[in-house]
Amino acid sequence: MEAPLKYLADHQEQWVQDLIEYVRIPSVSAQPQHRPDLLACADWILSRCQQAGLEAELHSTAGAPVIVARTPGAPKSKADRTGRPHFLVYGHYDVQPAEPFDLWKSPPFEPTIENGAIYARGVSDNKGQHWAHLKAVEAYLKTGTPLPCDITFVIEGEEEVGSQNLGPFLEQHKDDFPVDGVVVSDSGIPSLDHPALTYALRGIAALEITLTGPNRDLHSGIYGGSVENPAMALCSMLASLRDSNGHITIPGFYDDLVELTESERAELAKQPFDQQDYRKFMGVQELFGESGYTPIEQKSARPTLEINGLTSGYQGVGSKTIVPSKASAKLTMRLVPNQDPRRITRLVIDHLKSICPKSVTMELETGHCGAPYLVAPTSAAAKATIEAMREATGKDPILLREGGSIPIVTEFQKILGVDTWLLGMALPDDNAHSPNEKFSLDCFEYGLKLGIALWPKLSAAFPQTTPAASA
Repeated sequence: MEAPLKYLADHQEQWVQDLIEYVRIPSVSAQPQHRPDLLACADWILSRCQQAGLEAELHSTAGAPVIVARTPGAPKSKADRTGRPHFLVYGHYDVQPAEPFDLWKSPPFEPTIENGAIYARGVSDNKGQHWAHLKAVEAYLKTGTPLPCDITFVIEGEEEVGSQNLGPFLEQHKDDFPVDGVVVSDSGIPSLDHPALTYALRGIAALEITLTGPNRDLHSGIYGGSVENPAMALCSMLASLRDSNGHITIPGFYDDLVELTESERAELAKQPFDQQDYRKFMGVQELFGESGYTPIEQKSARPTLEINGLTSGYQGVGSKTIVPSKASAKLTMRLVPNQDPRRITRLVIDHLKSICPKSVTMELETGHCGAPYLVAPTSAAAKATIEAMREATGKDPILLREGGSIPIVTEFQKILGVDTWLLGMALPDDNAHSPNEKFSLDCFEYGLKLGIALWPKLSAAFPQTTPAASA
């Protein structure tokens, strides 16, 4: 590995500058005005894949383009398999909206380096993480160091809006991806002293509820007291969905979930965690969560129901004394194995219908959903990723469950029939989805070294076959 590691050392400073150029592009997939930026970003990463020595193509979809980039000679169909292990590396070039802008210490798309980190929207989630993998493979290719496997990168532009078009793209082209497994770095680690394999993700189900009372906003002095206020009705309904112990009250909500084992709870407890620091980081006076579980378990291995947005009535300057006509709320449920997002959505809808007062009418609109993910942390492949992390850091890795959701991971399992190993590089204070998102330059260096150590270790877990046998 001497030649690739030297190549990394020689080029790392330039790659940081390239990453700054990458995150300067405001590729916000949720906002239509950024559609040109999304397309420009796809072209940018396509050209960088080609410059790295990969055979890269841009594929159109009904939404944002998908970039597919293969190491030279990597098979493009099952019939072309070389007999060597073949792995897919996934990333996304789209980013979350940056609002509220006034909470950023520096403009979100004018990257700055401060205290050993790059501050910009999308730098941690997910541009910096897949950029590290891409550059590590470049180090192999540019130094002529043989790779023990074939590698295909798939980089999409709609992860932040549910990856609606990547699943159909994979289904249509599944024979073009004869892979043995998927590597995703779109998650985190507790610290660089605690590199981690994330073996479980929470799923997600989204729902929007709208209540309508009177057919227009009414004068609260003339009409108030004789007609239901939909904002009051909605708040009452939503408040009843959780009790004082943080337990969700919807009948059947917990029926199918798999409880944590004692060994899992012991593994999660290995994470460095200071409750007071955690509280101060979020700026709250006291933590709250489901009773009977630690904060680490609450945020990674227990289901939740959250209000993501709540809207009604007049919200401008000053007062406007009305009974509003409408009130709405956006909800998401984070789910754990074995909860089915569609079943949970039905349970929530049925319960909301049962508690909705007749004095208002209710409309419900379902949103994106994704199943929870669980992979065996004791498999030969999982152990190989752990050894790669140990080599890259000199530290003993730990096992994590992640509270976030990456819906496409379950699609890889369903469509391609392979497991995904989640090898995060982000730190807990990287502020993904929040103002002042950052990515540590030390974490970027860790990602580069991980990308060098990973492929020999992971390939050794997959015996080579003859092309005829693999076809």
